[in-house]
Amino acid sequence: MKASRISLMVLSLAAAPAFAGDVDLSLTNDSVKGQVNFLGSNDELQLGTGYTYREGGLDILNLDFHAQGRTAIGNLPTTAGIGMRAIGWDADELDGGAVALGGFATLNVPKVPGLSFTGGLHYAPSILAFGDSDDLTSLELRVSYRVIRNAEVFAGYRYLNTDLDRPLRGDVNLDEGVMAGMKIFF
Repeated sequence: MKASRISLMVLSLAAAPAFAGDVDLSLTNDSVKGQVNFLGSNDELQLGTGYTYREGGLDILNLDFHAQGRTAIGNLPTTAGIGMRAIGWDADELDGGAVALGGFATLNVPKVPGLSFTGGLHYAPSILAFGDSDDLTSLELRVSYRVIRNAEVFAGYRYLNTDLDRPLRGDVNLDEGVMAGMKIFF
């Protein structure tokens, strides 16, 4: 089963250039995530989808939809987006998900060409959660460096947490850890 998941991810990433704006692959100590964003950073909308496999048989899917645009924070050129991230997860005995509201911002550092900082935060209260999830928080922070015109490497931190619904009760980190990865632009 694990080999078929990895094969599906490799096949999806290989087909991505035909329909994607960028492809992002990241690793933590316990998980691997592939993300495809269909539009570029200059477009007014962004639509993306991702799949995370976490050790132990946890599958996490996400679908992102954001309005995005260029702005500046201080004197730093920034691409910002606001919208939603639908997240569904499936473990052996439990499953759930939510439609989380939030956004992201990528700040470019003009004095160091190629260097950028990205932060994204999405939150879903219990009214937007389903299955065994009672609420859901997704946080991602990263520092990126554009190595060549169409590729960058990054390092950061990823946190995906849900509270379990009654009668299970509890707080579960679906994915958490220091990550490293690469992004390819088309």
